[in-house]
Amino acid sequence: MFTVTDTSLSSRFPIYTRANVGEVFPDPVAPATRSLLLYESELGWRDAYIRMGAFEADEFPEGEFCILGVAGGYCYLNASVMRIFGERAPGLTWKAIDEQFFGAQPGIPDYVEQPGDARPDLTAKLEHTFGWVFSITDVDQLDRLTDHKNRTIALRARRPDLSSLSDTELWEYAEALFPFHRELFQEHLFVTTLTTVPVGVIQTVATAVGRPDLIMPLIAGVGQVDSAEPSYAMWQLSRLDPTSAEFSAGFEQFCLNFGSRGPNEWEARSPTWETHPNIALAAIERMRLAGEDADPRGHQQERAAERAEAAATLLAMVEGDPATHGQLAAAIAASGAWLPARERTKTNNIRLIQEVRMPLRELGRRFTERGVFDEIEDFGLVLHDEMEELLGPTPERITERIRERRSTHAEISEREPEFVFVDSPSDPAGWPKRDAVEVEPLAVGDSIQGFPGCPGVSEGIARVVLDSSDPTALGPGDVLVAPSTDPSWTPLFVPAGGVVVDVGAALSHAIIVSRELGIPCVVSATNATRRIRDGARVRVDGNTGVVTVLE
Repeated sequence: MFTVTDTSLSSRFPIYTRANVGEVFPDPVAPATRSLLLYESELGWRDAYIRMGAFEADEFPEGEFCILGVAGGYCYLNASVMRIFGERAPGLTWKAIDEQFFGAQPGIPDYVEQPGDARPDLTAKLEHTFGWVFSITDVDQLDRLTDHKNRTIALRARRPDLSSLSDTELWEYAEALFPFHRELFQEHLFVTTLTTVPVGVIQTVATAVGRPDLIMPLIAGVGQVDSAEPSYAMWQLSRLDPTSAEFSAGFEQFCLNFGSRGPNEWEARSPTWETHPNIALAAIERMRLAGEDADPRGHQQERAAERAEAAATLLAMVEGDPATHGQLAAAIAASGAWLPARERTKTNNIRLIQEVRMPLRELGRRFTERGVFDEIEDFGLVLHDEMEELLGPTPERITERIRERRSTHAEISEREPEFVFVDSPSDPAGWPKRDAVEVEPLAVGDSIQGFPGCPGVSEGIARVVLDSSDPTALGPGDVLVAPSTDPSWTPLFVPAGGVVVDVGAALSHAIIVSRELGIPCVVSATNATRRIRDGARVRVDGNTGVVTVLE
């Protein structure tokens, strides 16, 4: 089953996985996203590695995908490249990279060194970069992030009246933004990768002194996490009368500030809070049912206090070793900058994607009215090199092509993609259908061992929610059980008593946000959405990563 979104795959770097990238692209990649933005993401990723000194440009094939790839319609991440980074980086290993990015997911083969993997010259460059990381102790010291934030906010503020632009002008407006995505994505991967440096030091020291329980508190409650801001704003709105003028004005400002967020938000074809405001309103309504003790800012302050206490405890334990004490102190200070920096780079990218999405949606609306498309979102099924045809005198020639792609996209959406493969995937036509995957549900007393996401223990009724745009089954104090959690899910964390996620790792976007909001959380709880019955009473232990069915 080959799709128009499938890409070339690397022979030099042969291992591909859905780990981590499955949170960003949980669904099949739409043709427009693959042909308009995905290669820009690939190039930005390469730029980031070259900038920090981990790779040289000639190690990557020109004009072909390598770090990213699409197989059977689904996006994959190259695990081989990530591991080589770990082997080249001073103080890291391929195992450390696996733990940071891939969590506890099974099936990834062991690393086998290949000629060219070891590069002492690049290790020296990385050592210099890593040393610089510890000089950053405040997110605002990273000037590029502030510049990108200001520029993406300005794009939204200066957005023209799209309805007044011609079809060609709409396309030109969107197309002009593509190169900026490469720049933003480079910064995202540069910061994301370097965030592992101070976090890695904290993990190493805490484990060495027998206090791994201090790791989670030390990377929670850091403050200035942009991805948490929508939850704070939603909470304030949830305290207002929904029929009041104050609420209407507040929600209008909310959509202006945070309208780019939404489920599967890297995908241009997906809805956002601006295009489908009812998604945000539903999350606010869930928050309205929660008591004042669910205020996310209060939880954040509690986590900040716990972070300070954990830092003092761990530093006291290594006081007799000046070198380790100094390195740990620097890592704790730097992590307070790099963890929120990672979320800021993500938010900057999402704002830009929204500014690409909106003119394309306007085109989708027009071509739907003309009978060329069946629905607005069909714009996401058009390839880059087909835009000239679409904007030409006979756009109706593309209609049947789009219908076939929509049918194919729906068909592959029902498949469970292979989690990891080497060299090439198995035939996607043989991938099992999601509703045909059989797993044994947990009985009373049974547990799932996942990865600790946010410290704390909670008990509540499990609510299996498969779509963040429909949180109506989730009540205050319930345990949210979700397949994956991009930041569009985090407003649902606020009224929840705990969160359990099928996939995820220590530096997952939403996990950083859950720590900021102070919600006990377990990730990499494989098949939790299938094994935990909706309505069961469960205990979520965010300290150990264990989820237990109580009744």
